[in-house]
Amino acid sequence: MIDLYYWPTPNGHKITIFLEEADLNYQIHPVNIGAGDQFKPDFLKIAPNNRMPAIIDQAPQGGGEPISVFESGAILLYLAEKTGKFLPTDVRGRVKVTEWLFWQMGGLGPMAGQNHHFGQYAPEKIPYAIDRYVKETNRLYGVLNRQLANFPYVAGEYSIADMASYPWVVPYERQQQKLEDFPHLKRWFEGMAERPAVLRAYAKGLAVSAPAPMSEEAKKVLFGQTAPTQN
Repeated sequence: MIDLYYWPTPNGHKITIFLEEADLNYQIHPVNIGAGDQFKPDFLKIAPNNRMPAIIDQAPQGGGEPISVFESGAILLYLAEKTGKFLPTDVRGRVKVTEWLFWQMGGLGPMAGQNHHFGQYAPEKIPYAIDRYVKETNRLYGVLNRQLANFPYVAGEYSIADMASYPWVVPYERQQQKLEDFPHLKRWFEGMAERPAVLRAYAKGLAVSAPAPMSEEAKKVLFGQTAPTQN
């Protein structure tokens, strides 16, 4: 059994996609990030960065005590190694997948996240910041489009690199991007959206929380924390 601490965000969706693709037994524990659940002491024990998702594997390989994992990329790697799925075992294939996983973690996710923040949530619309992150998101879409011109999936075969990247492209309209400008990415994106496991994963998210405008109080919780306020 995998205990998944989750909220339906791009990083949360990565993990439900894997769990559905691998047909693993899991239980969702909602972490309402707008209400500040990520700062509760019990959650911080498994996710010291006060960010979801996080998991506890109640039956790790080799037995022993449960293992907790935080950070979505680390969780994907852990689950791929546990199941032997969606991560090649040969050195070249593994390197390729981990390159693109880290590309998403260090590039697409953070840049698209800043795009969302300054375009959707910031109390003051700062043209320079909006333009900066819209353009950087566009550049990253171009990188992904070029890669997908030569491969059916991000790293060749379907892998955790696809599961990591897809949820960050789902809100492309909010990111002020047009999929028509990226035909290879568009082909991949539409194929991902039709995968039964992806459909099930997003349905699980809707069951936890339907999309809704972010309240001012939730913005304060999400965007106003400093080290002292988290203690």
